[in-house]
Order: sequence, then structure tokens, then C-alpha cells
Amino acid sequence: MEFRKAATVDLPGLMEIIRQAKVFMSDNNLDQWKNGYPNEQIIGNDINKGFSYVLVHKGILAGTAAIIFEEEKTYSRIFEGEWLTLGDYAVIHRVAVSSSYRNTGTAAIMMKNIEKLCLSKGVYSLKIDTHEDNNPMRKFLVKCGFHYCGIIYLENGDKRLAYEKTL
Repeated sequence: MEFRKAATVDLPGLMEIIRQAKVFMSDNNLDQWKNGYPNEQIIGNDINKGFSYVLVHKGILAGTAAIIFEEEKTYSRIFEGEWLTLGDYAVIHRVAVSSSYRNTGTAAIMMKNIEKLCLSKGVYSLKIDTHEDNNPMRKFLVKCGFHYCGIIYLENGDKRLAYEKTL
């Protein structure tokens, strides 16, 4: 599988993966990615800013994530816990895997590639957040070596569980 930055030409395929992920979340009563989030403008901005990455298998988009090597404003305050590290970190957002690749280890392969990308940039900490009811993601993060650190609040006030992994 090839892990690379997403290009504008990938946008329709990325939006299909996002659509599939929204259906999965809805079917599993997960209160995340509702009310139009993430939309084409957000994913397009991720591509234009160089945040969007894809995992490609035999020319087919298998998964996507936004990897941001900038400080996350909402991570500056954490409640009922603390971050493992205080230095530079990368933030992972908008993780999604094509329904054709779900339960095949694709997300784990993508995470390993994200870790390699971080190490290549001299970044040794990964941070991510998820909804407290998103048990599939919570289990996946622990399986990948992330540690639960506490609670953060999004700019709109929504509560999220925060995780970190040191590399």
C-alpha cells in the first residue's frame, strides 16, 4: 500500500470514504460527524494546506486522515488528566477507511505510516481525540498504543476524549 499526500484529484474519492464513514457512524449510533461535518470544503482545505493523506491500494483509495503539524488550539487545556508530553506533536483528525477495506487492518497500516511520517519530521508525539461513545475508535487507539489522557472541549463546546502516543 502507498501512503501519500492527497491531491485535488482525490477529492471525490475522499468524499465517498467520508460518506461511508458517516453511514457507519450513524448505523452504529455514534454521535460524531453529523450536521454536515466534515464537508467537501473542509476536506478540500485539508488537501490545499497539505494536511490530507491517503492510503492507496492498487490505485484505489483505502483510507484517509488529516495529519497536522501545528499546535491544536483546543488541546491547550485538558481536563481530568494531562498530556504525556509538552513538546511538539502532530494531530490526527478525520480518520476514515473505505467500507471495502474495513476490518482488514487498513487503519492500522495507515497509523503505522502516520508514525513513520512523524518520525521523519522529528516529531515524537501524536495526539488525537474522539467522541466518548465512539468505542470502535477508542479500542483502535488503545490497540495502536495510544494512552487516554483526559478530556478536551472543541470550540463549539463538544466534549472529546483525548489520547496521545509517544514515538
